[in-house]
This record gives sequence, structure tokens and C-alpha cells, in this order.
Amino acid sequence: MSTPLIEQHGVIGNMRSAALVSIDGAIDFYCYPAFDSPSVFAALLDPEKGGVFEIVPKIDAMRTKQLYLPNTNILVTRFLSDDGVAEVTDLMPIMDEGKHRPTQLIRNLRVIKGEIQFRVRCAPRFDYARCSHTASAQGDGVVFHPENQELKPMRVRSTVPLSVEGKDVIADFKLGKNEYANFTFGGIEEGDETPEDGIHEEAFDGFLSETSRYWRDWVSHSRYQGRWRETVNRSALILKLLSSQEYGAIIAAPTFGLPERLGGARNWDYRLCWLRDSSFTLFALLRLGFTDEVSKFGGWMRERVTSGLKEPHEDGPLKPMYRIHDSGDFVEETLDHFSGYRDSRPVRIGNAAQSQLQLDIYGELMDFAYLGAKYANSLSYDGWNRMKGLLGWLQQNWERPDEGIWEVRNGRQHFLHSRLMCWVAFDRALRLAEKRSLVAPVEEWRATRDAIHEDIYKNFWNEELKSFVQSKGSNTLDASVLLMPLMRFINATDPRWLSTMAAIEEHLEEGGVVYRYASGVDGLDGTEGGFTPCSFWLIECLARSGQVEKAQLMFDKMLGYANHLGLYSEELGQNGDQLGNFPQALTHLALISAAFFLDRKLSGSRDATWQ
Repeated sequence: MSTPLIEQHGVIGNMRSAALVSIDGAIDFYCYPAFDSPSVFAALLDPEKGGVFEIVPKIDAMRTKQLYLPNTNILVTRFLSDDGVAEVTDLMPIMDEGKHRPTQLIRNLRVIKGEIQFRVRCAPRFDYARCSHTASAQGDGVVFHPENQELKPMRVRSTVPLSVEGKDVIADFKLGKNEYANFTFGGIEEGDETPEDGIHEEAFDGFLSETSRYWRDWVSHSRYQGRWRETVNRSALILKLLSSQEYGAIIAAPTFGLPERLGGARNWDYRLCWLRDSSFTLFALLRLGFTDEVSKFGGWMRERVTSGLKEPHEDGPLKPMYRIHDSGDFVEETLDHFSGYRDSRPVRIGNAAQSQLQLDIYGELMDFAYLGAKYANSLSYDGWNRMKGLLGWLQQNWERPDEGIWEVRNGRQHFLHSRLMCWVAFDRALRLAEKRSLVAPVEEWRATRDAIHEDIYKNFWNEELKSFVQSKGSNTLDASVLLMPLMRFINATDPRWLSTMAAIEEHLEEGGVVYRYASGVDGLDGTEGGFTPCSFWLIECLARSGQVEKAQLMFDKMLGYANHLGLYSEELGQNGDQLGNFPQALTHLALISAAFFLDRKLSGSRDATWQ
């Protein structure tokens, strides 16, 4: 059984969980009931063992296409041939705030032309395919009972007859023009509002209308009117889909175990809330005019900071990442029974980087707080005191080595990016204190900020390379330096910055694709693809330095690497294939930022810096 490529997928979700739908109409990745819950379908990681929910039309010479209904996260997969045309509409209904409804996958199959025979197979595999189950018919559906009693039973329903074959459910049927078949798959819990006689046309139309209205209403609040608006809105919709409706946290990606290089071992779990990625995500959404997400994330973050200041661990009050519900660490382990995406092993769940020291997160959080206070008026007296508590710790610890933004596994070092973001932390705090007349140890903060500034120029500038480098005293180039002008540490036309950017282009960029750093410097085996967010950072840096035509050409090239739905994973292989977890928030927020700034430059806006 062949596995579709990573980029041959769309994503649907309800801000509680998400599923990937392949171009051939199969749901081959889905975790239930939450983003970081065990997988139920994971054929993307193992076609034989992972589990799948597939709809297969028996048409000769069939072609497929996918599209989103405009301004929604509702996905349509079309099956096209001379003999017939059919389409599947996939969605996950949005739950009302404060109102319970079990997460459901809803699939509407409809024939547009001709008469077509179909075969549907629903084959869940519980707990990352580690738990067996039984299947039993019940009314108009089939209930799957996991052997592990801690896991909840799930049910598939249909408007066509279903039969049980072993542990799976099969349906063979024929539909003619304008005929339909509906399927639901989800949990069985109190408050299940799915009609007992199955999901018929009227019920489906209600779910479709309710869900599409939610997404359209949300994205209509975007203030962005510039170039590439459709692309920017699609990225915004993805960021919203990755935001927890229940908690306010934002995950880095809805998947785990997808490789940064085919056959390699760099296969991580991104179903956690990185403070760095979340802060950058909110920065991008603020630029578009969305403010509710700032308030929700702020509430979630308040609990992390309060508990962290009360009971700090050895490496400070905050961890680099959290589970969205913060129920403890997500222990890193390998799923050795999975073959991996195209034989890329090991497949990992959990993430050991939770225990790392990453000092840059304090800068990203303070930048988020500064922008939230500036554009969403989200600053309270108690919130300011919590910020002062974080900065008090950072004052004593900013000179420590850490694992840095790239989460190296070969020991702590003095990383430039960590120093940069420590500078940002004190710089943004000073701005807030001065603009809002807030009580703060301003002179101490200013002295610390200036000391960090001098440290960067003294210890992270390589005169031979004419470039800022990855770590203190090294000669290693690192694309994370591209954030220096974006964070307003250095002017984008400063000679030192221009020569740094030229060095990045010469050594880390190929055809518009930017690599994070040279291989062999992070303590991990093998190599990786180009890191897509870095490409968008470079585009914004070029635009800020006045190289607008070059930036626009590179931006258009990067748009060409998007999949057929405008989605991006984390990395790009040398052949242009998408690699890594998918879709990735960091890439989509970097795209929004680059498009926003580049559009303003092309329009001659004097306020191109925004911040």
C-alpha cells in the first residue's frame, strides 16, 4: 500500500483536534479527542498498521483534485473521470463555547455525474495502533470498543448499509447522479447531538452551514487588504485551526513523526504549545487585526507564569513548551511498531526538549506582551508584576549557555539567538514601562539590555566572515540571525547586517530555500531539508534592506513550493518535496509577516515597520 506524499494532504479541524485528508480521499491521520491524544488513524506513518478511513470510487482513469470551500477549513476532494464525477466534503463541526459536543468527522459523498460504485473502509487503530478493539453493529452504525478501558469507544454511522469485517467496517454501494451518502465518525459521550437515525441530508446541511459560517465570520475580521490576500487568509485560517478553543494554547503542528529527511531519524512530535511559536503566531494574527486570540492565550499563559514563578524548576520559571492542557510532561518515546513515513524511523511521540533551557522564550513572550498591550490593550497590574518576576530571573541568568531555538542535543552553548531575545525581553519591558508610566527598575533593566547589546557585538561578530554567527566565538552561520532586524536589534541597512545577510545567502540559501545551519553542528545524525520559515525571514530582511524586487521574486518562488491548497510543512527537500510536520504554524506565520511587510514596501507605505 503506497503512502501519499506529505504535501498531498489537506487538513480539517475544530480547534480541538485535526485530521489530514489525502488527495485520494483517505483520512490517514487523526488523533482523538485532542490534538495530542493518541492516534486513531495513522496510515500516513504506517500504511499497514496505522489505521485509515478511506472512500474509494471504482472509476477507470480517475483524476483527483482538492479545494477548500472559500474562507473556510472545509475540504472538498473531487474524483474526476469521463465516466463519472463525485466529491467528498470533509469537515469537523465547531463546538460552541461552553457547549459540549463530541468531536466528529463528517464526510458527505455525492455523485455529480454518472453512476459510480464505491467502497468505504473505516479501520481505526487505537492508541497509536497499540490497542486492539472489537467492532459491533448498533442501529445505523458500528461501535468500536478498545480493549483498553481507559480509551473511549467510537462509532461510525452511515446512510448506506455497513458491514463488519473483523475489526473494520466496510460499505460497498452504488450512487447515481445527485445521490449522496453521509458518514460520521466520533466519540460516544453524553451530549452527542448526532441524530439517532444517522446523519441525513438536513443534518449535514446544518453542520455544513454552521461550520462554514464560523470560519467565514472569523476570517472576515482580517484587516489585511494587500497583495496575496487569499494566501494570507489561508495561512491565518491554518493558525486559527491550530489554536485550542478550550484552552487558548497554540500547537506547532497537528502531527508527529514526519521526517525532516526521508529515511532519517529527525522525526519529532509537534503537538505541543511552544511558547516561541505561539508568541510569533499571535504577532502575525495581531498584524491582521485579530485580538481575541491574544486574550485567550494570555489567560492560558497567565497560569503557566504564575505557577512557574511560585515553584520554579532548576532552569527557571518557564519551560520551552507545554501540553495544551498542561497535564504534565509529554514523555518522549518511540513507536517501534510503526514503519514510519516512507520508512523514516524512529517515529517519536512526546518531546524531550521540554526539559531544555531555552532562554529566548522570555524575549518572545515579552514581545508578545508588548504588542498585546499596544494593539489589544491586554495589560493588567498583576500581569505587569508577573513580567517583572520573569525579568528578575532573566537578569540573573541571561549569560547562561542553553540549548537554543534549534533545541540542539549536543550540550548547551552560548547562542546568539538566545542573547538576541534576552535583549528583546528587556527592550520591550523598557518600552512598556516608559510608554505606560509603569513602576519598574528601569535603570537596572537598561543596564542589562545595554550589556547584552555589547555582548552580542563583542562575542558574536566574526570579523573573518563579516557576519554574526551562531554561537560565541564560532564560525558557524545560522539563519536564526535573520530575526535580528525583524526584532529591531539592528537596522536592516547597517553594513554589518548587509554583510551578514550576504553570507547567509551565499552559504545557507539555494534557489530561495534557506537552511538553518550547516549539517553536523546540532548533535544529531544525518541532514535535514531547507527550513521554510527561514526563507520567509530572508524575504522580509531583503525587503527591509531595500531589495524589494529581489524579495518579491523570492516570495513568488516560495509560494510555488506550497501544496495545492496553499499549505506548508516545516521543511523542503532538495527535490522540492515537503518534509517535517504538517501544516506548520511557524511557516505560515512567517509567510504572513513577509507578505505584510513586502506589500507595504511595494505600496510605498511609510509605516512599513508596523511594530
